[in-house]
Amino acid sequence: MPTPRSAKLAAVLLMTVSLVVTGVPPEVAALAPGIEEVESLRRKANDARDELQKLDKSWKSQQTELKKSKKRLRETLEQLAVADAEFEKMREPLSELANSAYQAPTASGTLSLFGMASATDALRGSADVSFLANNNNGMLKTAKELRERRENLANQAQELQSSTAIDQAKIAKQKKTLFNRINQLTNQLNKMLKNLDLDRDTRLTLTCDTALAEEASQFPNGLIPSKYLCKLPQKGFMLRADAALGFYKLNAAYKKHFGQDMCVRDAYRDLAEQRSIYYQRPGFAAIPGRSNHGLGQALDLCGGIQSQGTTQFNWLEANSRKYGWFHPSWAYSSPFEPWHWEFGTEAERE
Repeated sequence: MPTPRSAKLAAVLLMTVSLVVTGVPPEVAALAPGIEEVESLRRKANDARDELQKLDKSWKSQQTELKKSKKRLRETLEQLAVADAEFEKMREPLSELANSAYQAPTASGTLSLFGMASATDALRGSADVSFLANNNNGMLKTAKELRERRENLANQAQELQSSTAIDQAKIAKQKKTLFNRINQLTNQLNKMLKNLDLDRDTRLTLTCDTALAEEASQFPNGLIPSKYLCKLPQKGFMLRADAALGFYKLNAAYKKHFGQDMCVRDAYRDLAEQRSIYYQRPGFAAIPGRSNHGLGQALDLCGGIQSQGTTQFNWLEANSRKYGWFHPSWAYSSPFEPWHWEFGTEAERE
């Protein structure tokens, strides 16, 4: 989620990098960029932000795979422990089988055929061996399968331990590199911010990210947190990001023509402020939760603009749409509010 601070730092970062790469002289670098340059930097900053998000996603994916590998390793080791326990249970029966076949006191078994026992004893011993073998073939087969399983599990565990250790080392290295880069860039940004000599409008533009408009639109009318709004040159007033950026340009053009900032009487209103206005002008003001002021897309202006037909009103009527602002048709008559101006289009309000 983008924030004004992150947008500002990203834009200044790109500015810093471009100055370093191109080798611009310090005295030139100290000059404040214009609004158009800032908007160009903002676009680059947004691209950089998208790239960083992809890198972050990739890093998180590696961490997820590492967790899966660790889980597979744990499961393999658990299976190996079970196989060890099962094989351990087979040791005593196998030992008894060997003793019965080769080390019986009567010298029974195939070895007795080569010993000093009588032919009758030897044949009896051979029969004993056949009996034991027939009854323990299943046990011998199980023992063999268990041994092979243990060996396979042990090999798998060794491979997983090795690959997990390598992945952990890679992630640790990547994390260290990332943190070092963050520290480096943070120091560069702080130094750059101290050296920047931005004019008021450029600084406002730099700290107002259009991406905040989408975030602000998710909140109910009149309940938009201030961190999703942008400050206006006129102290104490705020608007939604897209409306504010349009107003900065409109105000700059107005100031160039009239020699002073536009006069603002009201901008974004929270629910409590709209309630107060409605109590003062019931039947005329919008009910709380229905005002365009609560969307951060409306202004009440003064300084001559509040009177239809004045030089200021006529100029604004002729030029406001260039910057996304307009005087709604209803405000010409019902109710008559020449001071009320909105951002966007009338079609969006219908």
